[in-house]
Amino acid sequence: MASRAVTQLYDDVLRPSGLRVTQFSILTMIARMGEANLRQLEATLAMDQTTLTRSLSLLERDGVIGRVPASRRRIKAMRLTPKGRRALKTARPLWPRHKQGPARVGNTGVGDAQQRLAHVLHVALKKRGPEARLTWCLTSSRA
Repeated sequence: MASRAVTQLYDDVLRPSGLRVTQFSILTMIARMGEANLRQLEATLAMDQTTLTRSLSLLERDGVIGRVPASRRRIKAMRLTPKGRRALKTARPLWPRHKQGPARVGNTGVGDAQQRLAHVLHVALKKRGPEARLTWCLTSSRA
């Protein structure tokens, strides 16, 4: 329930852009990487394959991402379309407002909650293996 409530707060922040927080995360990561395949996104975003595949299908259907023409690659990559770049450009200025969420809920314990969530993320990435941890470290350090 807490996860859904926080997601709703973030979705509310991004609503004017037409993106949900999961879509924003996926588009941001594809933009950072230039192009990305399902495996890279799954490891980097720590998302399960089913959820990610569904989200990518919707983004592709809406013309926000497109598949990179496969030359000799068996794994197809995705990249942002012009529509996707515009959506991300609209959403990025809205994202700093997500920090207002903790203020609306109350600052008591927010630092503790952030530490606990960072620990949960660390454990989840550790279970996924060294490739996921390395990918996460490399991509999360970029601006």
